[in-house]
Amino acid sequence: MGNTSDKASGIGNEALGKIKQVIGKMADDDKLRAEGAGQEIKGKGQQALGEAKDNIKDAVEKASEAVERKL
Repeated sequence: MGNTSDKASGIGNEALGKIKQVIGKMADDDKLRAEGAGQEIKGKGQQALGEAKDNIKDAVEKASEAVERKL
């Protein structure tokens, strides 16, 4: 899964998690609120993974460019 895909999935999961929490609160459904909280956390994790992949890719590209300049 690519970093853009991770970020998009993360945004979607975070949003759905927040919606589930609101609906759970309105319906007084603790199970739905907990499920929503978990999904929101999952979404934040997916977004962080996408960011980490971006950072690693950037670092590898910079290192590669530095090596090319030395050769």
